[in-house]
Amino acid sequence: MVAELVHIGFGNILAMNKVIAISSPNSAPTKRVVQEGRSRGFLIDMTNGRRTKAVIYTDSGHIILAALAPETISSRSMVTRGSSLLRPELGDGD
Repeated sequence: MVAELVHIGFGNILAMNKVIAISSPNSAPTKRVVQEGRSRGFLIDMTNGRRTKAVIYTDSGHIILAALAPETISSRSMVTRGSSLLRPELGDGD
């Protein structure tokens, strides 16, 4: 399996094959998950002091904070794959 690496700002790279979900940090449940991750030592802050715009959940249970919006991270992932949300025929050749 090849790791799909995506730049999420400030020189930080994310392995997308480990990502389960990407969400906005604004809801109360997401804020609770971030606090729980911080207390358990599973929080990775990749914002470089900027405002958190995305919370990324990994299959290992780690919570990653990013300064890019979820839509931006998703679109960068799609560009890396060579596919498009609007043109699925450019995907993996199913």
